[in-house]
Amino acid sequence: MPELPEVETVMQGLRLRLEGRRLLRAVARRPDMRWPLPPGLAATLTGARVTSFRRRAKYILMRLDSGWSVLLHLGMSGRMLLEPVGRNDITLHEHLELETDDGWRVGFVDPRRFGSVDLIETEREDRHRLLAGLGPEPLDDAFSVAVLAAALHGKKTPIKAALLDQKIVAGLGNIYVCEALFRAAISPQRLAHTVPGARTKRLVPAIKQTLTEAIAAGGSSLRDYVQTTGKLGYFQHAFKVYGREGEPCPGCPGISAGRDSSDASCEGVRRIVQSGRSTFYCPRTQR
Repeated sequence: MPELPEVETVMQGLRLRLEGRRLLRAVARRPDMRWPLPPGLAATLTGARVTSFRRRAKYILMRLDSGWSVLLHLGMSGRMLLEPVGRNDITLHEHLELETDDGWRVGFVDPRRFGSVDLIETEREDRHRLLAGLGPEPLDDAFSVAVLAAALHGKKTPIKAALLDQKIVAGLGNIYVCEALFRAAISPQRLAHTVPGARTKRLVPAIKQTLTEAIAAGGSSLRDYVQTTGKLGYFQHAFKVYGREGEPCPGCPGISAGRDSSDASCEGVRRIVQSGRSTFYCPRTQR
């Protein structure tokens, strides 16, 4: 599933082409995706001007001059395609199509239909059922060491599960939690209530740095995700632990110094399952 960096990258691509443009045409090719499409969706979009974009967690909000916002969620296999009008035929599994006044079209393609589209009054965005109750954005100043420490206080769940809780911090997913915990040298199995203190001071900047670097790389392309241009993201080439089971840990002293893994007694990256998801970490450096 696309995580925060992938959603941010898609939003930036949409903003580049759609912000300030008028939508001349909107076509919904099916009545539902994960949930039913809102009544009058195509009529609300047709003729409206796109004023701005906002990302909240893993959701994209496209704001219109009519006072409505379009909420977009990519689900597991969704992607947004941008191309000049008339350049290509309709893509398979393209459920929503938009056409702008400067000759561009947007297609929401989602083979598995776990994505969703909804309409919200712009002034009520944060009261939408999918957005209400979300925690702070990890890249905002509001997400601080003190805020995270307070959220983890008394939590008896593993820190990995706590960070995936969207009420604690919004938008983090499996990949980037694994990577951030590695950078912060914290075991994913450590109980969350034991993290506040020195570990939290390492964890907050590790989360911000991981996400910032991933966005700069256009996100991570593992299966379905591509940018709005059709290009792949590249952050998967920078993974330290995710998907690297059995490989030498880049954080072990001998490895980072260029010596053989056996010299450093490196156990290699280990994979375990937590809450039904794969967790990758280094048992030697993450405590």
